[in-house]
Amino acid sequence: MLQGPPPIGQARYKRASALQAVKGKLTRSAPVCTMSHMEQERLLDLYIVIVNYNTRDLLRYCLASIYESRGQFSFDVCVVDNCSTDGSAEMVRREFPQVTLIESPYNGGYAYANNLGLRQAEARYYLLLNPDTVLPPSALAEMLAFMDAHPDAGAAGPRLLLADGSLDLACRRSFPTPAISFYRLTGLSRLFPRSPRFGRYNLTCLDPNLTTEVDSVVGAFMMVRREALQQVGLLDEDFFMYGEDLDWAFRMKQAGWKIYYNADVSVLHYKRASSRHSLKAQVEFYRAMYLFFRKHYAQDTPFWLSALIIAGIYLAGALNVGRFWLTRQLRRGTPAEVS
Repeated sequence: MLQGPPPIGQARYKRASALQAVKGKLTRSAPVCTMSHMEQERLLDLYIVIVNYNTRDLLRYCLASIYESRGQFSFDVCVVDNCSTDGSAEMVRREFPQVTLIESPYNGGYAYANNLGLRQAEARYYLLLNPDTVLPPSALAEMLAFMDAHPDAGAAGPRLLLADGSLDLACRRSFPTPAISFYRLTGLSRLFPRSPRFGRYNLTCLDPNLTTEVDSVVGAFMMVRREALQQVGLLDEDFFMYGEDLDWAFRMKQAGWKIYYNADVSVLHYKRASSRHSLKAQVEFYRAMYLFFRKHYAQDTPFWLSALIIAGIYLAGALNVGRFWLTRQLRRGTPAEVS
């Protein structure tokens, strides 16, 4: 059975109730049983799950690029709409009727919404895909071929390029160990990005043209093998919108799977399209750092160092969230924005 990971916080009763309310067709888990070779051949090659929140126009481009894909493989697409108010769901129904559309009555976050989609179908591979991505026609076929050629891969992701052509640094990452977190929070990773010691957070010490094993790829494009998903379970819904991909990759590597960055496939990523102007997103970024550390590292970290790391997370979060809030207030007060 596809089960979620053990929770690290209190039970999410509101989420459970909302889950049962989504069109009356979702269950807490989807059946996963041992299949014969013939049954496996009838599986979809790929099931794509896109979580959308108020990114209607970008979602349209993303879906159009998916359906322009080339290659001999079968796939279905599921869009989970997290209570958008911009007409996203109506656009999907009207322009992409072949898409499975789930209109969640509750915005439970990225992990929660992806889990809704992951429960809907059986496939050889699953793809978490952001609506602010645009795929070249060969991207899906090439990533599927890569996964087939690397049977030890639990998950893989491509080179993600931002709108200006630069590398999205989050597309290949190391786990935020206490040491790596310290380098990040103190700014050493930004001061010495090419250093093998200090540049590990976003692996800026590595050539972006190198296909290599990494700790994690990003959930904006994360292709996951069916067997790995069966083994480690669904995304941890305690993470609202950051950190759930790192946690998933961490559990896969604990289970013996490898994670790969495939530099030979490039995908356009209009990063943070739905969260760029969200104060909650800023808060959740640092909350995810705290959750990941508490879940995976706190128990094995000396108390004094653990306290220092947590204090650093809170301090960095307070400073950055405060700066974000102040900047937003100042912008609202400029003459061009005063009504």
